[in-house]
Amino acid sequence: MASICDGALTSVAFCSTLERNDGAGIALTSADRQFSCGGITYQSEPGITPAAITRSLGLQPHSAEVSGALNAQALTDSDLSLGRWDFARISITAVDWSTADEQPIQLLGGELGEVSMSGDSFTAELNGAAAKLSAPVCPATSAECRAEFGDKKCRVDLAGRTLRLRVSSAADNLILTDQPLDERYLFGRLRYLSGANCGLQTVILAVNGAQLTVRDRVRAEVEAGTVIEIREGCDKLFATCVTRFANAANFRGEPHVPGNDLLTRYP
Repeated sequence: MASICDGALTSVAFCSTLERNDGAGIALTSADRQFSCGGITYQSEPGITPAAITRSLGLQPHSAEVSGALNAQALTDSDLSLGRWDFARISITAVDWSTADEQPIQLLGGELGEVSMSGDSFTAELNGAAAKLSAPVCPATSAECRAEFGDKKCRVDLAGRTLRLRVSSAADNLILTDQPLDERYLFGRLRYLSGANCGLQTVILAVNGAQLTVRDRVRAEVEAGTVIEIREGCDKLFATCVTRFANAANFRGEPHVPGNDLLTRYP
C-alpha cells in the first residue's frame, strides 16, 4: 500500500462494495467525488469504513469490524432493520482516486455479521473466508436429508413448483392468501415480491387452506394486495423423497442408521 501513499498529500480512498443475497448491491467510496475503478463506479456517499481490523498469518479467522453512516441513497436504517443486508458479501479496498486505473489494494472481505445501529450510524461484524475453517469438515449422520430442497445436491427440478398469490390480510405470523393451498407447500418458501418487505423470504410452517403460518414475523406491515411467491417444500424424510419426488438416489441422509434411542427400543 506504500506505493499509493507516497507524496506530501495523499489521495487514498476507501472503496466498499456490498452485494445482497438477492443480487442487489452498492459501491461506495470515502472520496468526495464519484469515480470508476476496475469497471465499477463508486458513489461518493457516507458509506463504510474499517473500524477495527486485525490481520495475522496462518489459518486463524481474522477479526474485523466495519462502521458507516446511514444514508437515504446508500444504506438506510429500514433496510438494515428489515435484514436486507444480513450476510451480504462485502469487499473493502484502498485506491488512489487520482489515478484510479491502478489496481486497488484489498483490505478485507467476507460477509456481514451482526449489525447494530445507533443514531445515524451503524457498526457490523465481518466474517472473513477463514471463518469457514471452523465449520465441521464432514457432516454428521442424520435420518433427515441434509440438502436444501432443489439445490445441486438435491437435484429436484423446481420448475413448475412455484405459485404467485396475493395477500388478503396478515397479522403476526399468520398470512391469509387469496386462494387455498395444499400440503405440498408445507415447509416451503414464501417470498415477498412487493410492498415494504419486498425481497425478503421466510419458511412456511403450517398450511390451513388459504391461511399460512410462517416462521418469521414480518418486520414491516404487509398490506392487502401484496404479491407473494410460494414455492413447494419438503419435510426431508426418506419416504417423501421416494414417493413424492422419486429422488432416493440423491437423498443426503442415513435413514436406516440406528439412532441414539436404539437401547431404549423393545419389541
